[in-house]
Amino acid sequence: MNKKRFYNTVSTLAAVLLTLGMLSTVAVGDQDPLPSWNEGTAKQSIIDFVTRVTQSGSPDFVVPEQRIATFDNDGTLWSEQPMYFQLFFAIDRVKALAPQNPAWKTQQPFKAVLENDMQALAASGEKGLLELVMATHAGMTTEEFERIATGWLATARHPTTGRPFTEMVYQPMLELLDYLRANGFGVYIVSGGGIDFMRPWVERVYGVPPENVIGSSLELRYEMRGEEPVIMRERAMHFINDKAGKPVGIQ
Repeated sequence: MNKKRFYNTVSTLAAVLLTLGMLSTVAVGDQDPLPSWNEGTAKQSIIDFVTRVTQSGSPDFVVPEQRIATFDNDGTLWSEQPMYFQLFFAIDRVKALAPQNPAWKTQQPFKAVLENDMQALAASGEKGLLELVMATHAGMTTEEFERIATGWLATARHPTTGRPFTEMVYQPMLELLDYLRANGFGVYIVSGGGIDFMRPWVERVYGVPPENVIGSSLELRYEMRGEEPVIMRERAMHFINDKAGKPVGIQ
């Protein structure tokens, strides 16, 4: 193949890859690794940091196996407006389960959910939210919960944009995740959200494998269903991965 044909072939291939969104965002020459970020201190600080810790001979050099980046999810990687997306899931589950639980019509915080009274729901505080979680996230196997959560995410839509919740993600943050991975970082999600609520979809949306998700969790119990072993989700919190719990969860 002559040089002209070779360069034409490479150019065509590059154009196809760009169209498919398959080219890495790592900086190559003058390519911008964070094209959706505004030019300014924040963007430059990120690039300077990555350069310092990945450049051999730099006093701040970090070997690849020790390059770890942790990210919050709600409000950082995807939106949390007008409220936490997992709370939307819990609310929809309460409404779906209400026919089987007639007492909920007069029992808070379920009454508030069924009457769409968000002020009363907020007034129930953390105790009320935990009651919703126990009623909608527990009492089933891990496989059953994954099917329910995945099915909800496939059909539920954001109340303002009408888009799937898994599309309510921040493009600049997706670029940052790619940029860090391309420079040898292991990327982890460290969220107050439920670990089993996030794990089924984070790899598809963020490129983060499920084993790299640290989150809140319920107590689990092993049991046999006939000859089939299952893991049951108990009506008790195992760990709340929020605030001071996050460094503990990371450890």
